[in-house]
Amino acid sequence: MTKQIHLAAHFPGVNNTTVWSDPAAGSHIEFSSFARFAQAAERGKFDFLFLAEGLRLREQNGEIYDLDVVGRPDTFTVLAALAAVTDRLGLTGTINSTFNEPYEVARQFATLDHLSGGRAAWNVVTSWDAFTGENFRRGGFLAQDQRYERARTFLETVLELTGSWRGDEIVADKDSGVFLRDPQAGSFRHRDAHFDIAGRFDVPRSPQGHPVVFQAGDSEEGREFAAASADAIFSRHSTKDAGQAFYADVKGRLARYGRSRDSLLVLPAATFVIGDTDAQAAELAHEVRRQQVSGQTALRFLEQVWNRDLSGYDPDGPLPEVDPVVGEGHVAQGRAQVRMYRDPVATARQWRELAAEKGYSIRELMIEVQSRQTFVGSPGTVAASIDDLVQSDASDGFILVPHITPGGLDPFVDTVVPLLQERGVFRADYEGTTLRDHLGLPPVGVPDA
Repeated sequence: MTKQIHLAAHFPGVNNTTVWSDPAAGSHIEFSSFARFAQAAERGKFDFLFLAEGLRLREQNGEIYDLDVVGRPDTFTVLAALAAVTDRLGLTGTINSTFNEPYEVARQFATLDHLSGGRAAWNVVTSWDAFTGENFRRGGFLAQDQRYERARTFLETVLELTGSWRGDEIVADKDSGVFLRDPQAGSFRHRDAHFDIAGRFDVPRSPQGHPVVFQAGDSEEGREFAAASADAIFSRHSTKDAGQAFYADVKGRLARYGRSRDSLLVLPAATFVIGDTDAQAAELAHEVRRQQVSGQTALRFLEQVWNRDLSGYDPDGPLPEVDPVVGEGHVAQGRAQVRMYRDPVATARQWRELAAEKGYSIRELMIEVQSRQTFVGSPGTVAASIDDLVQSDASDGFILVPHITPGGLDPFVDTVVPLLQERGVFRADYEGTTLRDHLGLPPVGVPDA
């Protein structure tokens, strides 16, 4: 059976995907940028807009990491404002389960779901990062098994709170206003190793019952958490072979939780460069990669593996002959830094071999290994590639990350979406009003088929 493709849009922070030197690039903090981006996604009939989270500016060599200098506005504030300028687009926010409390998060998401008419979603994440933890009263960090256990009970508690109201528990009276029919409405009591709370939840049941739940972990613990609890899992595996392996693994975990294969969507992040022809797109993609990785940026990337100050090296010269420094301390501080390099010495050896084979300088090597371009080609080529990956069970769709903000989504919406619609694999219009409708998920409280 032909699968329907799910599409979403990620509003990027300032990072090495974004080409902020391009004259077309705009603000990452002014509301007009968020509004334009969201409205383009809604014009394309996308499922949802996605905001990542940054709780502290990254640092390198004791200085603010230059690609992060603009920061990140508060997620709930931005999504609530976007609810007023969109009608159907889902609104997904990344909220950390390590540094927040269930009552507050439940209340914020229930409110967003009401304000948006049932379009709220929560990307549940954890944090291993003591550097980020310094911003919070608990400080420090949790070990991986503890942080996923906290995330599990955090989510469980939030769903208990949002589910503490049933649909028939309030009635409106013209004389006295809204009052409770059931005196137990909203009451809760939760006690476990992480939380001991009791009271009355003060936001009535929202249109979706609770927000759609996303998860973004690729570890064993993250995959299992998603299989048990999430409606969708974000993935970094956007090639066919890697995508099919991840897809089969995650979907294969669902049965032991009494869930069907359709109850969890697999959505990799994907970048794109579109041209009138494949050749033009390839030429543009090469230029975009050079804009994304300047000489200074190349050195910053290299330092994340070498764990030493490399500012004295020529980015157009060869890789350092010295090996990486291995230890607990690191020149890079902040979430999403360096953790992908489990064995920096082995990584350095592989990079030296690649640089020798291709004759790469430091910058050329970093452009090669840091490339994030998933789809490059004409609109027809990109549409065919996306359709092939979805139909071959490498994914259920993609979260698109443009390299220009806020207008970078427009070429995809205007040229690729119509071709997917012609293929009959993407909606011509929204058929429902809630995000659960868009994702094909059953209403809350209805078991999987």
